[in-house]
Amino acid sequence: MKFTNILKSIILENSRFKVLYDSLVQQPSPEGKFKPDPKKIPFETLKALIFADPTTIVPRGAEFDVDTAAVADMEKVKVGKYTNWLIKNFMKPVNIEANPEDPRAYAQALKAYQNLFMEDLYKVTGDLKKYERFKNTFPQEKRDIAKLSKEDVYQLTKDLSLDKTKASKAEKEEAKKSYEHPGSTVVFRGSTWTVIKIEGTSELQKDAACFYGGYHQPEKGESRWCTSYTLEGSEWWKRYLSKGPLYVILPNESSEVGQMTGLPVERYQFHFPDQQFMDRHDVQQNLVDLLNGKLKELKDYFKPEFAKGLVSKGEKKVNIQIPEGAAGKFIALYGAEEIFDNLPDDIVSMIIENKKTNATIKIPPSISRFQNLETLMLDNVIDSLPDEVSYCKSLNFLSLPNNKSLKSLPDSIGTMDNLSFVNISGCDPSLRIPDSIADKFDDIGNGLYFKKD
Repeated sequence: MKFTNILKSIILENSRFKVLYDSLVQQPSPEGKFKPDPKKIPFETLKALIFADPTTIVPRGAEFDVDTAAVADMEKVKVGKYTNWLIKNFMKPVNIEANPEDPRAYAQALKAYQNLFMEDLYKVTGDLKKYERFKNTFPQEKRDIAKLSKEDVYQLTKDLSLDKTKASKAEKEEAKKSYEHPGSTVVFRGSTWTVIKIEGTSELQKDAACFYGGYHQPEKGESRWCTSYTLEGSEWWKRYLSKGPLYVILPNESSEVGQMTGLPVERYQFHFPDQQFMDRHDVQQNLVDLLNGKLKELKDYFKPEFAKGLVSKGEKKVNIQIPEGAAGKFIALYGAEEIFDNLPDDIVSMIIENKKTNATIKIPPSISRFQNLETLMLDNVIDSLPDEVSYCKSLNFLSLPNNKSLKSLPDSIGTMDNLSFVNISGCDPSLRIPDSIADKFDDIGNGLYFKKD
């Protein structure tokens, strides 16, 4: 998959609610009135459909209230995979007893259908929970929900129960062959490797984590992962899954299988929030070597997970240590310049420090899009700085230490109204700041410049 396509998928995932909101929700006229539009729905209806999806993930904590969530709050919600299906069934019913050629009669019938749909929405949620739980047991043609109506889903699930928290013996036998186990999703099938994603903290996810890990019995060809430990009271599986998904990587073909699960002996478990990439013996692996080597076909698939680690969680700050951490691995795998394409527009601080390598980063002209950027520190990572940095109108602190190959600074920096500090300490002694800066800044020595009062 091309990087531009991957980036689009990242953007779409991170702003999926906004995409749905912009395309579906009725917007008032300048006078504050709503013009009837059969292709639009109220915000509260969209919100209800999103929360009716059992795979939707809402922020944790008392500060988020589902009932009172406003548009800005909803942008923090990870819209589930069944939401589009719910919207389609709400807006375009398959069976409706009215002639589409009679607009008035059809509109009345559609309104009655949609009123009943919303009234019974909790029932659809229950059916979807069962569908998600048991879909791997359905005939292959019934596993694509896009081809099913809500009545089809009901008929498939009406006799099933959610009381079970563990896979049946038959389901475990199936998982040996297809790798599909309740509580998990096969998210990638390549020519050589398959990736399973476990996301959530219910007992069903616990059962999946234990199964893929082989119940912590490495002596029987299974894994030594603490997430597969079944001892009463063990909560390691939940500690990891509460931070983010677990990925299990299995070879498509293997002559050696574990005695407990029948899964290949060779397997890996990745947990990006904790930067843990383990083989079955629970030994940390060099992920760069893996994804540039035997797991090369997974390299593009995992790029979005690396991108998530570029920005500090809960903040709008970027702090990159090269070659360490998630960003260091990102650079080693995908190149330094692509970092900038993966950062959100509204970051306020960017610090990139190169402590151990001789590599340099080319700062792209697109840096101009960071209009909220207040702090920019590039330590031993650049040999040039583009004129477009001057378009970062909020920039207050510009620090460029230890860039031995940096020969000049753009004149346009002197036009930045909010810039109050420039640091070029440790750079080439021949580097001089432009006159446009010298006229406005005091040279206090050691490559430090403060804006004149």
